[in-house]
Amino acid sequence: MEVSRKSGKVLSVFTLAMINVIAIDSIRNLPMNASVGYSIVFYYILGSLLFFIPCMLMTAELATHYPKTGGSYVWARHAFGHRMGFVTIWLLWIYNVVWFPTILSFIAATAVYWFAPELANSKAFLVPTVVIVFILASLVNAFGMKMASSISIIGAIIGTILPMVLIIGFGIAWVVGGHPLAIQPTVAGFFPDMNNLNNLSLVVVVLFSLVGIEMSAVHAGEVKNPQRDFPRALMISGAIIVVSLILSSLALALVIPAHTLNIISGIDQVFATLLTPYHLQWLLPVTVIMILVGAFAGMAAWVLGPAKGFMVAAEEGGMPRWMCHHNRKGAPVGVLLVQAIVVCLISLLFLCFDSVNTAYWILSVLTGQLSLIYYVILFAAMIRLRYITPAQAGAYRIPGGLKGVWITGLLGIFSCVGAILLGFLPPSNITVGHIFGYEAILIGGIVVFAGIPWLLYRKPY
Repeated sequence: MEVSRKSGKVLSVFTLAMINVIAIDSIRNLPMNASVGYSIVFYYILGSLLFFIPCMLMTAELATHYPKTGGSYVWARHAFGHRMGFVTIWLLWIYNVVWFPTILSFIAATAVYWFAPELANSKAFLVPTVVIVFILASLVNAFGMKMASSISIIGAIIGTILPMVLIIGFGIAWVVGGHPLAIQPTVAGFFPDMNNLNNLSLVVVVLFSLVGIEMSAVHAGEVKNPQRDFPRALMISGAIIVVSLILSSLALALVIPAHTLNIISGIDQVFATLLTPYHLQWLLPVTVIMILVGAFAGMAAWVLGPAKGFMVAAEEGGMPRWMCHHNRKGAPVGVLLVQAIVVCLISLLFLCFDSVNTAYWILSVLTGQLSLIYYVILFAAMIRLRYITPAQAGAYRIPGGLKGVWITGLLGIFSCVGAILLGFLPPSNITVGHIFGYEAILIGGIVVFAGIPWLLYRKPY
C-alpha cells in the first residue's frame, strides 16, 4: 500500500540545496579533521570518490524514480520488502538519535566559550543544556516543513557558509601575512601515516561528515518538480560541501597546532586565534552567535527528516498507530515525542565517562558506524531496484547501464564496510581507556541499536 499525503509544493532547488548544505556541511567536525594535518585533504578526496559521489548518484536515481515522501524507507521497502524498509528507516532514525547528543554538546560548549570556557568540560552543565536545547528543536519542528526549511536556509547561510568563508579567508590572510604555520604542506604529509594504523580510524568520522545527501528525499512529496530539481540541488550542494570542508579543515590545520585543539570547542579557539592579530577580538561573540545559529539549524534539519520517514512506516502498520499521529502542520508529533525522550536518555551517557572528549568521540564513532550500515542497505537497494524499476520519463539514471549501477553500488558498499571496521581502532590522539572496553561499547551499541528493529517490527495492515 502506498501512502500519499496532500501537501503544498513548498520546496525549490535552492531550498533543497540549502537543506543538504546545512544538514551535511558542518563546522563541528573541523577541529577533529584538522587534528590529522595536511592529510585531511587526502581523506576527503578519497571519501568523495568512494562514498560521496556514489551517494549523490544513488540519490538522484532513486529520488526521481520514487518521488514520494518517505525517501530511503520507500526505496528499501520496494527493493527488499516491508521488514527491511522498517529496518532501514529505524537505522536512519537511531543513528541520528545517537548523534544528537554530540551536536548538542557542541552547541552548549560554543555558547559558553567566550565567557566561561571551563564549562565546556563540565558534565553538570552539558547534560541539562543538551536536554533543554533538543526539546526546543523538537518544538520548532512541530510547526511543520515551511518553518523547518526556513530555519535551514537561514542557518546554512549565517551559521555554516559564512563562518566557513571567514575561516578560509582568515586562513589565507594568516599564510600570506607570514604567520607561523602549524604544519608544512608536503607530498609526504598529504598521505596518512601508515606506520600507525590507528590514524585511519578517522575514516569513519570523515565519511560520516559526508552522510545525509539523500536526507532531502524524504521531502520528495513536497518538491515542485522532483525529476528536474533533485539532480540540480544535489550537484549544487555537493560541490559546496566538499570544497568548503576541505578548505576550512586545511585552514585550521595550517593555523592551530593539533595538540592544542579541543574537539568540542575548537572552532571558538580558532576564531580567537585568527581574530587576535587583526585586533578583532570584539567579533568573537558575533562568530559564536553565528556558529550557534548554524549548529542549531543543522541539528533541527535532522530532527524532522528521519522522523517523517519513520511516520510513513508507522502509517503502513509497521509501528503502533499512535506513532503515525501528525498535527495540522503535517509534523509527526508522535515520533518527535519518542525521539525527544530517547535523546534525553542517551545524553545521560556523558555522565558515565571520565572525559567529555572521550564520550564525544565514542558517540561520534558509533553514530558513524550505524549510519554506514544504513548506507550498505541503500546501495544494495539501488542495485536491486534497477532490475525491477522501469525507466521513467524525466527521471535520472546512473550512466553505464547495469555495469554503472553495480560499480556505483559496490564502491559505496566496500567503502562503508571498510570504514566500519576501521572505526574499531582507537585514535592515537584521544584517550579512550582500555581498548577492550572501547571496542565492547562500540560492538554492543551496534548489536543493540541495529538489532532492536528486528524485534519491534510488526506486519503491515
